[in-house]
Amino acid sequence: MLLVAACGVAHAAPDWPAAAAGIEARVIEHRRYLHEHPELSNREFETAKYLERQLRALGLEVRTGIAHTGVVAVLEGGKPGKTVALRADMDGLPVTEETDVPFRSKVRTRYDGRDVGVMHACGHDGHMAILLGVAELLAAKRTELPGSVKFIFQPAEESPPVGEEGGAELMVEQGVLGDAPRPDAIFGLHLLSTFETGHVGWRSGGIMASADDLRIVVHGKQTHGAAPWLGIDPVVVASQIVLGLQTIASRQMQSTEAPVIVTIGKIDGGVRDNIIPDRVEMKGTLRALNEAMRADLHARVRRTAQKIAESAGASAEVFISERHAYPVTYNDPALMRAMLPSLQAEFGDALFEAQPILGAEDFSFFQREIPGLYLFVGIRPPNVPAEGFPANHSPKFFMDEAALGAGVRVLSRLAWDYLEAP
Repeated sequence: MLLVAACGVAHAAPDWPAAAAGIEARVIEHRRYLHEHPELSNREFETAKYLERQLRALGLEVRTGIAHTGVVAVLEGGKPGKTVALRADMDGLPVTEETDVPFRSKVRTRYDGRDVGVMHACGHDGHMAILLGVAELLAAKRTELPGSVKFIFQPAEESPPVGEEGGAELMVEQGVLGDAPRPDAIFGLHLLSTFETGHVGWRSGGIMASADDLRIVVHGKQTHGAAPWLGIDPVVVASQIVLGLQTIASRQMQSTEAPVIVTIGKIDGGVRDNIIPDRVEMKGTLRALNEAMRADLHARVRRTAQKIAESAGASAEVFISERHAYPVTYNDPALMRAMLPSLQAEFGDALFEAQPILGAEDFSFFQREIPGLYLFVGIRPPNVPAEGFPANHSPKFFMDEAALGAGVRVLSRLAWDYLEAP
């Protein structure tokens, strides 16, 4: 309780709304430059150079080339204390922008063998601009800062290209949390079109889902389509498996505990209408908000697919997380209790308890190592209905730039109050 009280008052902390307003123009300038010059995952070379220049100009100690293009800066406060990490992601998406803003992206590149546009369609440009703003505010207060802040600019949140490593997992492997100064906690945020500008969402426990890719190969016996009894039809078996998998979420898992998702997004099999093939491949994704339920889900998916196939005389190979696997983004309950008074004091009625999202975030790899909090910040202009407003990952995605100030306030207040607490 002492920690909660200390975090809640924080009498020595700056006036964060006024401080954020004082640098608003520069934060918007950062965001617009980064939006106009997006780069894909593990290719954020010019983005990293821009971040390095801005951070060095603030007098921070900067390291580059972590997890390919990641940038890490350290601000040492004038008073001894703990260390807190703050994280922003850097990569854009293979999306051709369809907005009419003057700083829209016109960048094109190659992705998966195709010519594509590149766009910050998920708000990562805003995340980086916010973190640069936080670095500026805290650097100006370094003599009063009770501890150190590690600023982590992470590449490849949208997952690295096939055949490459990257993202938060690789940053952790390369020591971003273990190298001095070692953070005691980490904070991050995501700008979301779901919520109105200035509104901040929190949640204790699972706030975003785990993500595991799923591949199932059904092996049957090829035969003529007019004589199915002479073979084993993997198309029918695959269809039964798809339906059987849906009963896992609806009939086998405790839905009052947390939801799970089993989605099959691709089925491939056969070459001709009158030939029953010998093989069908399915691909999909598994989502959970609880690590124990995640493990249980994996076991049930394997059992369901294999037993259904066996019942028809076929066989099924089940591959989970061959390439892509993110843990649950899990907000440490004790840390959330400690920091909630700070958020309540800063945002009042604009703070709300958010429902979990079944999208995934590799911020979760940091949270597996140290306690962390991940929050949502709204970017939808006031009085604009949510229905029809461009969602994250849309080619029409845009943000109310007034939301950037709220993001600066979130991370600045959390960092300061966490370091100030005993």
